[in-house]
Amino acid sequence: MDSLKNHLLIAMPSLDGSFFERTVIYVCEHDEKGAMGIVINRPIGLSVEALLIQMDLDAEANLSDDAQVLIGGPVLPDRGFVLHSPEKVWTNSEAVSDYCTLTTSRDILNAIGSADAPSQFKVALGYSGWSKDQLEQELADNTWLTIKASSELVFDVDYEQLWTLATKELGFDIWQLSSQTGHC
Repeated sequence: MDSLKNHLLIAMPSLDGSFFERTVIYVCEHDEKGAMGIVINRPIGLSVEALLIQMDLDAEANLSDDAQVLIGGPVLPDRGFVLHSPEKVWTNSEAVSDYCTLTTSRDILNAIGSADAPSQFKVALGYSGWSKDQLEQELADNTWLTIKASSELVFDVDYEQLWTLATKELGFDIWQLSSQTGHC
């Protein structure tokens, strides 16, 4: 299977009632060892500004109330991950695409609270991870649909609208799909 790095995983309606109900996950890494991604549409009810204050970091910049901390996934939920535009690289930064970098070091949080903040960012706690061949099996089981990610979908679409807009990008009505696969 080709790498799904820089793609979105869109939860199928069959996941309703689970942790991943109507989630959209930005895939940051996908290779023969497994996959890693960040849920980009599930706010935890804490603003980024409030998080910075809790961490005793400066929050000098006027952060929008729309900048919410996200639940990135069930793995390491106390660890921070920042998806951001690539104007600058911080201590633990890795390019995911030409428009998105993943950083896990505290120095980016200092920058977010200042005039040095990246122009676009999402802060998440935790990540979503899959072991070798696990994501491929979930795709075969019709758990996820995939589309190529875009800067607009990753950074610009409102959290509540992202799942709906991402499903529309597929070009069909997701509610008409069956969760049953046609193979043995």
